[in-house]
Amino acid sequence: MQRVRSALRKAFTPITIMFIPHGNVRPFSLKMPSIGVVLSVVLWIMGTAYIFSRAVDTAEYEKTQEKLKYYSQQFLEMKSAVSTLKKAEGEFARLFSYKSKEEVLENLDTTDRGSLDLEGLKQQITGSMETVGEIKDYLSQQRSLYMATPKGWPVNGHITSPYGEREHPRSGKQELHTGIDIAAYPGSPVMATADGVVSFSGWAGNNGNLVVIEHGAGFSTFYAHNRKVAVSVGQKVKRGEIISYVGSTGNSTGPHVHYEVWREGHSTNPEIFLEGKS
Repeated sequence: MQRVRSALRKAFTPITIMFIPHGNVRPFSLKMPSIGVVLSVVLWIMGTAYIFSRAVDTAEYEKTQEKLKYYSQQFLEMKSAVSTLKKAEGEFARLFSYKSKEEVLENLDTTDRGSLDLEGLKQQITGSMETVGEIKDYLSQQRSLYMATPKGWPVNGHITSPYGEREHPRSGKQELHTGIDIAAYPGSPVMATADGVVSFSGWAGNNGNLVVIEHGAGFSTFYAHNRKVAVSVGQKVKRGEIISYVGSTGNSTGPHVHYEVWREGHSTNPEIFLEGKS
């Protein structure tokens, strides 16, 4: 109790911060508790990190928008070329419907001879086909990345222990919690959060019954403490497919799923991938 009082006394010990402006403005001071200074610094760091992440997302979004605008223009040009070809096709069909050469020549419209540049159309179609290939490759890459990126909750429940430094519930030691704990009813289905291939499925010591999925694009996900697993190593799974059932196996204090997201070999806070935030 004495330690708690001492800690609280230190936390609320006032600190005076003096501001000395340049020029003829008089200096002034601000008095606030120690804990207020710490909280201000923490909030400033969190705010800076959030603004930076939003700036990165905005830049990526604008880059994607530019690509889509470029591809839309290419499609409009292709549509114009196809329209010209259809018009020419209709004209030729009309002429070929006549029975003799004389009738064809008599009904030939020569007032628009420069409207059909076959060589130009050929080059335009060749370029358009290359663009179509680029678009298909780009969309294929984007779809692969989308399907490989974890999205949503692996189980219906609520977070009882977030990602980050924490005191271990059993050992009491301070350690990095590399995932989040989601409490749920025993036996509830656990679902894959992205398409991938199962790289581990079975008993894993303190993790209990564990499922690990490799998704590609550098992503891996871990689902620990399951009652039982429903997939095997090498099996392909889709986002939303049941891979296990909630339990409390291994080093666990109650039924929950310990959920981790790794990218390029580093653990990442899974909360940013919940509710489709990714």
